[in-house]
Amino acid sequence: MSEKEKLLHLVLDRAIDKKKIFGTSFAIKKDGRTWLGASGDLSIDQPYFIASTTKLFTTAIILYLRKKGSLSLDDKINTYLDSGILNGLHIYKGADHSTELTINHLLAHTSGLSDYFQEKGANGKSLEDELKTGNDQSWTFEQAIERTKAMKPLFVPGTKNKAHYSDANFQPLGRIIEAITKKPYSQNCNDLIITPLGLSKTYLYQDFTDNTPKTLYYKANKLPISKAMTSFGSDGGIVSTSADMLLFIDAFFTGKLFPSQYISELQKWNRIFFPMRSGIGIHLFKLPWIFNPTGAVPPFIGHSGLSRALAYYSPKNNLYITGTVNQVAHPDLSFKTMIKLTQKLIKK
Repeated sequence: MSEKEKLLHLVLDRAIDKKKIFGTSFAIKKDGRTWLGASGDLSIDQPYFIASTTKLFTTAIILYLRKKGSLSLDDKINTYLDSGILNGLHIYKGADHSTELTINHLLAHTSGLSDYFQEKGANGKSLEDELKTGNDQSWTFEQAIERTKAMKPLFVPGTKNKAHYSDANFQPLGRIIEAITKKPYSQNCNDLIITPLGLSKTYLYQDFTDNTPKTLYYKANKLPISKAMTSFGSDGGIVSTSADMLLFIDAFFTGKLFPSQYISELQKWNRIFFPMRSGIGIHLFKLPWIFNPTGAVPPFIGHSGLSRALAYYSPKNNLYITGTVNQVAHPDLSFKTMIKLTQKLIKK
């Protein structure tokens, strides 16, 4: 083991405190060289829930269908979805904008739709809040849409400089993929991404009795929410490993899944939550100058999820990094680990 590899492993070992982080698993590729590391109760080959990092799979499939000429990002979603799904989906200040929604609006979180998962429902709690208290439950696509309809949209679709992160955007994208291909979302993942890239431990989680993925933690306690994890589908249902995700994120940004020239088109950034910005199907993680005065932390583009899984690419350093700290609380912990690993690797 080289001195640099020892330093990388030390970052993972030191992250384990058995209060917030019980396991870490990360993979890095830089200049053609790959490093895999794990610590605590995670091993290098242990599958875990990647949660909303799944959205990169959905984005990749949409862009593949664009390459084939099967869709345009400017297509109205009513071209592909039944009126029953759309009716009343986006009513803002008394005006119905449901038929104005485009694939681009959904990918970029510029639809204005509320988040069926993270925002409060009629009982005053969000689905996320309920899950965190141990109330595991499943829901259907139709129930996610109905819950979204019961929430007020935040703005007219495509309002300039406006974005709002919402899982409700990616549920319909899964249905659009199925409508175009006449195949389930899971089969599209298998046929277009998982099998071609040889992702041997990656799949869409659909059976709540499947104990293969590592159980999530919420603070110091395990959080078994397998029923919920079967419900996310195209907005957060993939299980994978850091090694598989490294192959995927490399393929995503190098033209193996769709034309690489699309990547520049996706980078139209709008603020969603600090310090994240949403592009079209991807996110930008970029610390502002006040927190990064020397510029030591480069910008990263990719995605992350509720499970604290992440998959990012640093164009500045030609570096790909994937991993998790498997902790639903404390959203900063995976990013702090990613930053420390990156700094150790690029330090001369």
